[in-house]
Amino acid sequence: MTALEAIQYIEHYTWSTTRLGLDRTKELLQRMGDPQRSLKFVHVAGSNGKGSTCAMLASVLRAAGYKTGLYTSPYIQDFCERMQVNGENIPGDVLAEITDRVRVQADQMEDHPSQFELVTAIAMVYFLEAGCDIVVLEVGLGGALDSTNAIDTPEVAVITNLALEHTEYLGNTYHEIASAKAGIIKTGCSCVAYPCDPEAMDTVSEVCREKNVPLRWADFNEITPISDSLSGQEFAYQNWNHLRIPLLGAHQLKNAAVALETIGCLRERGWRISDDAVRTGLETVKWPARFEVLHSKPLFLLDGGHNSQCARALADCVKRYLPGEQVTFLMGVLADKDADEMLQAVLPLGRRFYCLTPNNPRALTAEALAEKIRTIGGEAVVCSSPEDGLKQVLQTGGTVVAFGSLYLAGELRTLFPKVLKPLQRKACLDARKAISAEVRKEKSRAICQRLLDLECYQKAETILAYNAFGAEVGLSDLIRQAKLAGKRVCLPCCVNETEMVALLPKDETSFRKGAFGILEPIPEKSELVPPEQIDLVVCPCAGFDEHRNRIGMGAGYYDRYLPKCERASIVAAAFEAQRLPLVCTDEHDQSLDLVVTESHIYG
Repeated sequence: MTALEAIQYIEHYTWSTTRLGLDRTKELLQRMGDPQRSLKFVHVAGSNGKGSTCAMLASVLRAAGYKTGLYTSPYIQDFCERMQVNGENIPGDVLAEITDRVRVQADQMEDHPSQFELVTAIAMVYFLEAGCDIVVLEVGLGGALDSTNAIDTPEVAVITNLALEHTEYLGNTYHEIASAKAGIIKTGCSCVAYPCDPEAMDTVSEVCREKNVPLRWADFNEITPISDSLSGQEFAYQNWNHLRIPLLGAHQLKNAAVALETIGCLRERGWRISDDAVRTGLETVKWPARFEVLHSKPLFLLDGGHNSQCARALADCVKRYLPGEQVTFLMGVLADKDADEMLQAVLPLGRRFYCLTPNNPRALTAEALAEKIRTIGGEAVVCSSPEDGLKQVLQTGGTVVAFGSLYLAGELRTLFPKVLKPLQRKACLDARKAISAEVRKEKSRAICQRLLDLECYQKAETILAYNAFGAEVGLSDLIRQAKLAGKRVCLPCCVNETEMVALLPKDETSFRKGAFGILEPIPEKSELVPPEQIDLVVCPCAGFDEHRNRIGMGAGYYDRYLPKCERASIVAAAFEAQRLPLVCTDEHDQSLDLVVTESHIYG
């Protein structure tokens, strides 16, 4: 079984409404040896904020030195996000191997487990076999009858902000909702809760009294904001001073207060969590698609908010961080969410709505969403796909806020670099083309001189240098001087559609025009230079930022080759006009050692 086959098997079994309860989960776990009974848990239920709270808790516990599991849903970009150990997703081959074992047992059951029940069982096996000291476990839906509630007594049961959600399953009142969520509270645990609706608070308190469970309420009056910007927040809580979190919005300070109270309970139960671990864990927490800054110029914010309460929190964030600004919204929602209330919350802040259809069977169509917006006086544009929507909003040049669905957020987060990079590349090409040929030569000579003065050049014996493409920086002066100094200068050659090599031409007749019209060595007339022999790589680039991230022009050839040059310094040459406010990167991109322009050296 491969990872893809494992995911297809799991997703074949949809959530079961035929018989609610824990029987299937408990039977499957029993068949797998009851792995959950050998694990410790912090169990987290709630309507909103439970994912952020889980992320903070897991980050703090990791910083305290505990091997920490994190179980969340849904995923944003990668199915394997749902099961993490010390911040790393479950490896695909491990997912496949464990799923294969779970499948053998699940397929023998008379009442086959649902998708979520399968994932829960897989996660329990993984966390046990990975040797987790503690697992932060997020409830999927509700609490009492949720698959995760098959565990025994947790260390702490956490109830985050409650709202009237999933009423067809959980009930129509705050009492019913809270009763379902409070089902995770078991005799012998501690409980921490988020102050919310009085009826819900009374219900949680009553459950704790009945089960003799000590209850802590986060005290939001004890939160003191200190500083706040798009780069993060600093605050104080009770006796904690100058705490920092990168997550944005006043609601995240409340979630942090819940996390701090939970840490307090864990300390009381004997878990060794230092003050430094708390500070480090909060400061380094990562939780994508929660008013997340994907890009700064143009400013693009991504939020997975998917109900009216989330929409109000989003509106508060827009007012807080972008006061007086009319933003462009990129929006898609599921049909079973209250789109009308969501729109009422954000409509006054938007100059235009670009409407998408999330990739989900329960999606509200872009056309239906646009009609709702126009009915209440908004301006709406229907987009044919998420990629089309991204292209359109990025070309507006203004601030964009994308929201409405976690399913959509994951797709947008994946597409974003692919859509933005061509736009950035074009801007850089236009910038360098605007420089006259004569001025380009002068600037290229100045850049080459700066390169010749670098220590990494002085020490290099073998250099890989790229010939210029179009209006790129010309490196002919560098190549000539390097040869005169007795250094080996090799050049790149694309040998097929995916592979590049470094070649040392034998003479001036050893060249041909390559894939981009650039002169490259002829393999038969050149010496192959292994990448481990290269000391310095100098390459023109299409664009860069002050953090030394680059946009290339090699259709991925160079990006695949550069990691092979493990001992080499990687230096880019560019005109200052090609500098961008921020290059959009993904997890596979690596920053350069240096970027050299006619007026600066970045690095």
